[in-house]
Amino acid sequence: MTTLLSAQNVSKELMARFPDMVVESSGSAVLVKSQALLEVAAFLKATPGLDLDYLTLMTVVDYLDYFEVVYLLTSLQHNHSLTLKTRLFDRDNPSLASVVGLWKGADYQEREVYDMFGIKFVGHPNLKRLFLWEGFQGYPMRKDYL
Repeated sequence: MTTLLSAQNVSKELMARFPDMVVESSGSAVLVKSQALLEVAAFLKATPGLDLDYLTLMTVVDYLDYFEVVYLLTSLQHNHSLTLKTRLFDRDNPSLASVVGLWKGADYQEREVYDMFGIKFVGHPNLKRLFLWEGFQGYPMRKDYL
């Protein structure tokens, strides 16, 4: 069974490295500012002792006021995991840095999020619809769809 890392302990490391980029931490989740996501994710992957080298899943929660993008990261070496979150407040043109360069498994997951929620991932090598056809109007997983 995978052990959950303490978000408070990890956030202390993150705050030392990225001042003012950690918004909050609780349980096994750390919330960071969206502009710092790629740097924080790279740090979590490359830091000895953390080694969060596997993206288990990625999803989005639509809170109407903002989108919360959620990454479940796992260390295969240490058998522990951490949830990394960020928020996007622009509903008209939400965008976030792609993590495909860090975890190849993000490829289809980012495409699914783009297809269903309309979040664009800057730097994604092939960002296009995954389930719906080109020309489909809207993003069906948004709470304000229809």
